[in-house]
Amino acid sequence: MYLVLQRDGDAEPTRWRYDFKKLMSVEREDIERRTGRNFAQFTQDVLQGNSLCRRALLFTYLRREHPKTKFEDVDFGWDELKLEYSKQEFESMRENVLETLHGDELAAALASIDKSLETAFDDTEAGGKAALPIAE
Repeated sequence: MYLVLQRDGDAEPTRWRYDFKKLMSVEREDIERRTGRNFAQFTQDVLQGNSLCRRALLFTYLRREHPKTKFEDVDFGWDELKLEYSKQEFESMRENVLETLHGDELAAALASIDKSLETAFDDTEAGGKAALPIAE
């Protein structure tokens, strides 16, 4: 999964690989302090679109590149920041729905996943099957 920032006027988006397991403990603790959530809840809230959680995540990645970045300075239009699944993650989802859904539900899920696969970012760095972002 990727956190993707594309501001108006940017030719290309900035893309960070979001793997909650790869965040450092100091980053996780900072996120917990800033959001008031334990890290497991934070990961779920990021996926569900919580603004504060997404801002804290963006801050974490921006601070890696620009250590003097201040949280107060991190601002974005809602349509400028999104989470994207990689092609490999969509392929994994496709396998899962083939095993769990039937009939019209299966057809609808496959149509949606296949449409998303057409434009999904190819995450060749992941190697092998992609794990979906669920907190442990």
